[in-house]
Amino acid sequence: MRTHNKLLLATGLAAVAALAVWALEPRPITVELAQVARGAFEQGVADDGRTRVRERYVVHAPLAGRLDRIRLKAGDPVKRGEVVALLSPSVPALLDARSVRELSARVGAAEAQLARSRADLARVSAQREQAKADLERQSRLSREGFVSPAVLEQAELALRTAERTVDAARFGEEAAGHELAQARAALSRYRSGDAGAKWEVLSPVTGAVLKVVQESEGNVALGAALLELADSRSLEAVVDVLSQESVAIRPGMPARIELGRGVAPLAARVRLVEPAAFTKFSALGVEEQRVNVVLDFAEPLDRVRTLGDGFRVEATIVTRRVEGAVKAPLGALFRDGEGWAVFVSEGERAVKRPVRAPQRNGTEALVEEGLTPGEKVVLYPPDALKDGARIRAR
Repeated sequence: MRTHNKLLLATGLAAVAALAVWALEPRPITVELAQVARGAFEQGVADDGRTRVRERYVVHAPLAGRLDRIRLKAGDPVKRGEVVALLSPSVPALLDARSVRELSARVGAAEAQLARSRADLARVSAQREQAKADLERQSRLSREGFVSPAVLEQAELALRTAERTVDAARFGEEAAGHELAQARAALSRYRSGDAGAKWEVLSPVTGAVLKVVQESEGNVALGAALLELADSRSLEAVVDVLSQESVAIRPGMPARIELGRGVAPLAARVRLVEPAAFTKFSALGVEEQRVNVVLDFAEPLDRVRTLGDGFRVEATIVTRRVEGAVKAPLGALFRDGEGWAVFVSEGERAVKRPVRAPQRNGTEALVEEGLTPGEKVVLYPPDALKDGARIRAR
């Protein structure tokens, strides 16, 4: 009987001791876990920008007179040679010798502009032929394994850029020719003294109306702006970035353009980093030096039918891309002396482990040492979390 009581007492004491140990043991810390993955790691420069048409044309009044009300509205399509405005020449101006001299000077300026446009077209056409020959040579060398894919991509970009430049030069030549024809016709009308007929202002290009500058009927001076015309689907994006970030950007780098919620990003490429910076004040009033970066859309814009000139966009320019990299969420890293460390989930314990992560972006870190794909790390570890502490996944 006494032995039985002793056994019961020992059992009770053991249970009390186990309960005390359980009560005094630290409770598991609830944490959020994320998995280390392998994939493409990107670094880039992100900033706001705007879309703009590559080439626009401002239609000016070829002579002084009274403008009829313009019926066209922004977005209306126009064809080259279509009448976009009607002018009734002012009778006093027909007898004004100074107006004749002004129109004569305008004819001379238009002739010089046309000659300059033709010279520019010849120059950029030669550059395009050179870019085409370079691409053929680089393609042949690439097939034979003598050049890298990056070199071939640069040659392709150079040809695309040259073709766009030729298109812009051809547009400039057509506009200059139209301007010369209008100036000569206006001078002829002034010299003839024919004030009865209305003057038809014609569209120099095929495109759409971007803006009606002078819509209402009224008197206009010689050279007054009437409308802005352009091909509204011939768009590019201009992003102004900090000058210290622009040094890492090169023509040909890929980019993504975010248009808004519910629209998939559009692929783009850097065409030009402008050589001159400008001063801009941030929303906080800080003076910044910024540089314009011009992006070409690398895919058709058919699926974004409402995109037009002057739309706000968010662009990310990829300055570095590493394939097959080991990536960890940036929120899992914390400073440990001079380096970085993470808490790795091993069983039900958090084990602190130093890592080497020299490259980081806004969401991820490229890990060169310390982690393997598939491991789980603690996101945003709390101050109470120590090496070896018990954890519980949220």
